[in-house]
Amino acid sequence: MEDGMHYEGNCIRPPSEAYSILLQVTLGCSHNKCTFCGAYTDKRFTIKDDKIILSDILFASQVMKRQDRVFLMDGDALIIPQKRLMWILDRIREHLPWVKRVGTYANAKGIKMKSPDDLKTLRENGLGILYLGVETGDDALLKKIRKGSTSRHLINMGRKVREAGIKLSVTVLLGIAGNNPALSLQHAGATGDVLSAMDPNYVGALTVMLIPRTPLYDEYKRGEFQLLNKRETLVELREMIAHTHLSRGMFFSNHASNYLPIKARLPRGKDTALAQIDSALAGDIDLRPEWSRAL
Repeated sequence: MEDGMHYEGNCIRPPSEAYSILLQVTLGCSHNKCTFCGAYTDKRFTIKDDKIILSDILFASQVMKRQDRVFLMDGDALIIPQKRLMWILDRIREHLPWVKRVGTYANAKGIKMKSPDDLKTLRENGLGILYLGVETGDDALLKKIRKGSTSRHLINMGRKVREAGIKLSVTVLLGIAGNNPALSLQHAGATGDVLSAMDPNYVGALTVMLIPRTPLYDEYKRGEFQLLNKRETLVELREMIAHTHLSRGMFFSNHASNYLPIKARLPRGKDTALAQIDSALAGDIDLRPEWSRAL
């Protein structure tokens, strides 16, 4: 056993996995083309060596006995071939028997490569949640940000995850359409429609922040993309929530990039969330100051 975990580059995880054992089983992201994302530009996608993965699991078995969740990094560990991913889950069960849930990021390509039976088998062996970046439900915008998927395909892949009994957490991006009011509302409405059709367990709305050395940042520098101001962001968030109909799910905008933290259990909490946004638009609620926002 080594005297530490083998982390390379940035270690990125969802806010809800803050207290999880972070096990880096891949480097980078297999897609790595999204115009707004600078998370993995320094890494070429590879699956890490089994010996290193096992060494990290053994290290965790000695010093992380209070942490009962594991998050598999980097960008989309679900794309690991089924047999190898099962080996990783088996080693987690063998050496970390107290772990109750394993989660990872996923993309539409990775989900497509797994059969429904593959996903069910992964769930039965500990994979409890997948985090899927949808960003927008607007097909023209999906193409523009080079997401590599359509809204219909994203809906189908999200449903496939849910039907396998795996929890689904979806992220969407406020401000990704820029500050054109018509495009902003189109993005918000279409995104709400996709979320409604997908019916995830959790939705996390993040607000676009410009990252140097990304195509979106270059668009901004050329004057081809403008960020929303606080008020426009709230209007977009309101429209998105108004269009989102979940059978039973949580809608969050409590990420550090957001101006107004919302935590609503849908459907019953929708009216309260909309009223909260209306209060903020009326100036009755203080928004997060620009200096305190973060990725």
